[in-house]
Amino acid sequence: MSTSIFIFLGVAFALVFLLRLFRVGTLLAFLAAGVIAGPYALKLWEISEIWTFLGQIGIIFLWFVIGLEINMRRLWGLRHSIFGFGAAQVLMVAVMIFPILFGLTSWTIMGTVMVSLMLAMSSTSGDLQVLADRNELQSNMGRQTFSILLFQDLLSIPLLAMLPILAGRSFNLGAEVIDILVMSTGLVLGVVIVGRFLLNPLMRAVVKLKSKEAFLLAILLNIVLWAVVFGYFGLPPAMGAFLAGMLLSETVYRHQVQADMQPYQILFLSFFFIALGMGLDLPLLAQNWWVIALGVIALVVIKFFAIYIVARVRNVSSRESFLIALILAQGGEFGLLILQTMKTNDIQAIPFGHGEVLTAIIVVSMMVTPILLAVYDLLNSRGKLFNPAQAEKINNEKLLEIKAEVIICGFGRVGHTIAQMLEAQKIPYLAIDANVDAVAFAREAGFNVFYGDTTSEAVLKRLGLAPRRTRAVVVALNNAAIAKRTIRAARLASPRVKIFARVRNMQESEELRAEGALVALPETIESSFVLGQEVLIALGIQKNKIDGLLTALRDSNYKALADAIEKHNH
Repeated sequence: MSTSIFIFLGVAFALVFLLRLFRVGTLLAFLAAGVIAGPYALKLWEISEIWTFLGQIGIIFLWFVIGLEINMRRLWGLRHSIFGFGAAQVLMVAVMIFPILFGLTSWTIMGTVMVSLMLAMSSTSGDLQVLADRNELQSNMGRQTFSILLFQDLLSIPLLAMLPILAGRSFNLGAEVIDILVMSTGLVLGVVIVGRFLLNPLMRAVVKLKSKEAFLLAILLNIVLWAVVFGYFGLPPAMGAFLAGMLLSETVYRHQVQADMQPYQILFLSFFFIALGMGLDLPLLAQNWWVIALGVIALVVIKFFAIYIVARVRNVSSRESFLIALILAQGGEFGLLILQTMKTNDIQAIPFGHGEVLTAIIVVSMMVTPILLAVYDLLNSRGKLFNPAQAEKINNEKLLEIKAEVIICGFGRVGHTIAQMLEAQKIPYLAIDANVDAVAFAREAGFNVFYGDTTSEAVLKRLGLAPRRTRAVVVALNNAAIAKRTIRAARLASPRVKIFARVRNMQESEELRAEGALVALPETIESSFVLGQEVLIALGIQKNKIDGLLTALRDSNYKALADAIEKHNH
């Protein structure tokens, strides 16, 4: 037994290590480990009651995590992008996939609808990891992608409500739709009422105990209670766990719940993926390898074009639309979860063998995404995908003939403030931003702001950056990776131009100065300087001494301050 565990952990570690090198989600490593350790490969373990039980725990916990992400207040705050972009994306993908599945299979209409919507879902954890790795979470493209993923999480409510219907009686479209709407509405209303008026006071009483163990047990008891209740009424226990997550998402303790459950999250989720991998029928998949290959290609191509079309209709730039579509063009954990939930609850919506093939298609599509992104980055860096000279403009307006002395890259609060200071001194400037909404708003307010990709040398030249005309470039971006690429592009367009950058900390300051920025001011440090200066003035220190101190710290690129902080920490 101990040898089997040692070999399995070694295999799991090697897979996690290798897959993370290629930026593939670690959960897929556990699935692959389950396949390798299962009855069709190394035969370390057989599918037993213990593994079936652990897999069911993983399913319940994964549904709980999904439910915890669906916070009504959060969804309402992003309702325009979520219910606009997100709903259109899912509908477009489902509409394109449904006729293909209906024509090629003998599934029922409800089963085909379920699978079509299921395949429209993307990998939330994988895509968020991709955005984090690319430093795009706070970019316009990242926010658009996040909105789509949030809608997909919300869609899990009616999809989950479909499961007991698929397990039941003969098909009646009108009755089924009404049942789904009633059950989904009941879940949402129940969450709002129970979460706010029942669970909040209960959790408040637990918190007053000041016991982390009691708090954790209250969370687990909530999950198990609702799973048992739903199971008692003949509904999937996973639906109860999903409801438990939604209930806790409506309490003021949602963030603490997420923090306390984080250490256990990977453990429970790994149970699900390991059991899923062990249960895959490899001989069946080997016999249908060509179906899986064609399915992966079809899924990725259909989702890519559907999402790209929707994004372009919503006036997202072609570059961002392309990247959003590429990131979301795979299947996701939700599809795996639906298929496994149907399998464990003996819901015959589609034949068992077809479910195995769909599982393989989703898994392979998730593993292909990082490869496609690597190819995209390679082609994009060589200028093979887009013509960077064609900077897209709002309302097809022609670029004004502005002889800008200063180019501002990024028009958030920092760029806006600098533009106001330049206008006050009557210094001609031009600002560039990749957020269409921000550009439109700034143009209406009278600022010289244009849409464009600041990381493109050709775009910077087209929008006015010239060696003898431009006196300074201000990089006011809140994304360090994009700021680096912007500085490189500016250097290529005008090697001797003075570049001033806004950064968040001293590490980013050093990195951007190494790229060629003349000045890279850390926001937190500079605000501390202003506060410290006021303190020293109040204490009677002469102004010239304070100025000398601040000049010395800035001239050394804050090295003296960094050394003092590091010495204090040690």
